[in-house]
Amino acid sequence: MSMTGGVLTAASAMSGAARLTTLASSGSGDEPPVTVPRDPAREAARRELAKRMYHENDPSPFQRALNAFWEWFGKLLAKAASATPGGSLGLLVVVLCVITVLAALWWRLGTPRRGPATAAPLFDERPRTAAEHRAAADAHAAQGHWSQAVQERMRAIVRALEERALLDVRPGRTADEAAAEAGRSLPAHADGLHTAARHFDDITYGGRTADQRTYQRVARLDNDLERTRPTLVHSAAPDGKTG
Repeated sequence: MSMTGGVLTAASAMSGAARLTTLASSGSGDEPPVTVPRDPAREAARRELAKRMYHENDPSPFQRALNAFWEWFGKLLAKAASATPGGSLGLLVVVLCVITVLAALWWRLGTPRRGPATAAPLFDERPRTAAEHRAAADAHAAQGHWSQAVQERMRAIVRALEERALLDVRPGRTADEAAAEAGRSLPAHADGLHTAARHFDDITYGGRTADQRTYQRVARLDNDLERTRPTLVHSAAPDGKTG
């Protein structure tokens, strides 16, 4: 209820009560004044104030609940400010620090996964060459789409290893499986392959995002693997000698 409405209601109520008092106390000039006892007068004023005309501007139940909430929230902030060093300014600094930390965690970890994700195949149904995957990665990188660029570059790495017969062509292979298998014939790059596969999984299944530095590391690994000769894995002969 606004202040104007409240003033008008109170004035109307007082006017009604005044009329009752005037009627009770007035009479003809020749008759003695009528004295109304206090309790009946109070009851008459209560009935007058209960009339609907005095409550037309009352707030709705929702508005009263909202006003009560904001009153409670204001008291809560006041208590928090009084308990925080620096008062209101200190409370504002604390809130800003919490928001900054949450934003940094969100940016670093990405969108949380809603459920456990299982590893899916590295490639889609349409086979492409390593050169095609590299071209797609370069196109994404030119537009600043680093997550997609990392994915395509990882696919280019695995496809190139298959084209060099360092990995057998196997549908349904995951990035982790490819990195583990390739690391046995390219031990100098085993850690790099494992890291690249982890970036691929984090982006594809973990909902995380990549940046330019991540893509450059994966692209550099791709270039290094192109210039690296594999290490032959010798099997032990029955007499203990290597073949």
